[in-house]
Amino acid sequence: MSVPVAPRALIRHPGRAAPPGVRYFCTVDNKNALRAGALVAGTTLMMLLMTSPALALTRDDGDDPGHGLSVIETLGLYVVAPIGLFVVIAGLVMVLDKSSDRAPKAAKPAKAKA
Repeated sequence: MSVPVAPRALIRHPGRAAPPGVRYFCTVDNKNALRAGALVAGTTLMMLLMTSPALALTRDDGDDPGHGLSVIETLGLYVVAPIGLFVVIAGLVMVLDKSSDRAPKAAKPAKAKA
């Protein structure tokens, strides 16, 4: 009974360089590509299913929307308020900071070469 022997070109040795004629083309495994494609397709499908209520045109029972915001109210709510909140928090952090290592240090005088 003889043991099948692999052709010499297919034998790989750890730590040795590949033969010079080998080209690494299309090294992505088909199983990994299918797995990635299924993941992307599933994620896209779930996102579409989750966002479908946002596209609804009919009102639900008990839905009572209020009046819309004006341009000034919208800018105040979504632009001015976050910037103001950031300024208040940053100001509190700067004022209440007790660490002494933040003080600017005097530059050392350069030594003159003689």
